[in-house]
This record gives sequence, C-alpha cells and structure tokens, in this order.
Amino acid sequence: MSPTVGVVLPAYRPDMDQLGTYIATIDDALDPQTIAVELDAPRDGVPAQLRSLPVEVHTVPYRRGKGAAITAGFERLETDVLAFVDADGSTPVVSLERILDPVTDGRTDLAVGSRRHPDATIASHQTFARRFLGDGFAWLAGRLLDARLYDYQCGAKAIDAAAWERVRDHLYEPGFAWDVELIAITAALDLCIEEVPIEWEDKPGSTVSPIRTSIDLLQALLTARHRAKQLRDDGFHTALAEHLDEPTALIEKDR
Repeated sequence: MSPTVGVVLPAYRPDMDQLGTYIATIDDALDPQTIAVELDAPRDGVPAQLRSLPVEVHTVPYRRGKGAAITAGFERLETDVLAFVDADGSTPVVSLERILDPVTDGRTDLAVGSRRHPDATIASHQTFARRFLGDGFAWLAGRLLDARLYDYQCGAKAIDAAAWERVRDHLYEPGFAWDVELIAITAALDLCIEEVPIEWEDKPGSTVSPIRTSIDLLQALLTARHRAKQLRDDGFHTALAEHLDEPTALIEKDR
C-alpha cells in the first residue's frame, strides 16, 4: 500500500488565480490525501474562495510567519509523508513529485528541493541581489551545519511522519528561516537528508526583502547551529544554553 501524502501551502496575501490553478494541478497530478492551506491575515472573501477548491483551509487573523504556518499545517496532517510548497507556485508540481519520491520510497527521511543544485533547471532567475545573498548564505550554512547542501531555503520539502515526530519538538523559528532550522535539526539527529534538483521559476511579488532580512537570516543560522550542537551534547553550546532564555517551541504555541 502506497504511503499517504499531505501537502501544506503556507499563504499570506496570495494571488488567488495563481493559487487556485496550483492547487488544482497538485490535486490532479499527485492525488494527495490532504491539501491544506495555512492562511495568514486573509483579505475578505479569500477563505470562501479557497473552500471552493479541494483543500482544507485554516486561517488566523494575523501573520504567523512561514515556519509557524507550516508547523501548524504539519501538526494537523495524519499522513505518512508531510510536504510543503510555497503558495506562489515557483516549484512546478512535477518537481514536487520528484521531491516526494525518495520519502515515499523510504530512501530518505527528509527531501529538500534545490534550486542551486548543478542539475536544477531555472526558468526565471531571481534578481542579482537575491542570488548573491542566497549563494552567500548557502556557502556559509554549508560550513556551519552538519548538512552540506547547495540550497537550504527552497520552498519545497518533504519529510517522513516518523522523522517529523523526532524533529518537531526542536523547531522554534516562526519565519522564513524555518527551513534552515529544519535541516539543521534533522542532520543533528542523524536522520537522512536527500537534496533533489528541481525546475524553478522566480515569481514576482515576494513579501521578503533580501536586504532587510539578510541579518535576520544570519542570526537564525547561528541559532540553528547552536540548537543542533546542543542536540549533539556539545559542551560549549550546552553551557551557553544555561545562560540563555528558554524559547517556546512552535508546537506549543497557539495555531
């Protein structure tokens, strides 16, 4: 019997025509058990529009952030494999299927979509500033974390439900750096990670400013490294944690 699959789409002020088409394509091509949209601060009428589609819709009246939205969605799923994709449709459904394959086949615990992999196909590039910052971040993350990847922040990943049970207690980052923390914790727990080259097309209208968020990303990377080192019982980081405020895991926050 094939493993069941659930797909979460975190959304904040989405293009509804684009999102509707994307959801319909996911449903037709992959036939997942559940497609869930985690919708932050929706405009009037948007939840009703989404409920006409083959999805579960969960809304909050404020902006939680990408990481908090995905975590909430994963916690609601009751499937063997949990996946997410960004709601802008940058990752084609054929690539999402390739990301799911190594998890549904039991070859890996976490599959990470990769725009920077040598075998990836880029239909439309980011701006030079975003590419420069993204490449620099990937280079630094590869030297600070146990997982050596080409791309840590592509908005498409899939994880086995048993692996999710192990990592979920250690995730704290509510925003766009959640992907990095997920990879750092997965690697620290000695779970298997596979990077999957994808087709990808940059979409205009991103709500993330590359300049404004670069410092936040660096801080999040250092924090993820610190938490990963704690899981490996590193003496320095364990001692350091005793002098820091204990954060609240995402699964313990209101969803």
